[in-house]
Amino acid sequence: MDSAAIRRRLALGLAVLTASGLLAVAAPGEAQAAAHAHCPGRKVRILPFSTGTVLVYKRGGYICAVTLAQKPGVRRKMSLSVQARGNRPVVDEGRYAYHAGLVMVHAGHRCVWLKGRVGRGAFSSGWILC
Repeated sequence: MDSAAIRRRLALGLAVLTASGLLAVAAPGEAQAAAHAHCPGRKVRILPFSTGTVLVYKRGGYICAVTLAQKPGVRRKMSLSVQARGNRPVVDEGRYAYHAGLVMVHAGHRCVWLKGRVGRGAFSSGWILC
């Protein structure tokens, strides 16, 4: 193997290591930002509680919500429930590191009830956005 081939392999190895290091540093913030970036519409409520936040977006007659952990990165039980008045709740629950949701429901002009949980902390909105 000549010295040019060795240099090419070293350069490739260095590029792969640099890219993986950048992804490891950028991924946690991007994952959290991406969680609410996919909800269409405008942000209408920020509902904080002891261990997280429920973000609520509205577009047309649709409500979209996501529960974000206050301290992301550790897998823990999280949930999000969105219920339009007169309908059953739509729920996302599981063990997540960053967020629960996105949950989207068609509410029209009806009130909605949101519930969010991260670990032991929980939030319940009551009927809002009427």
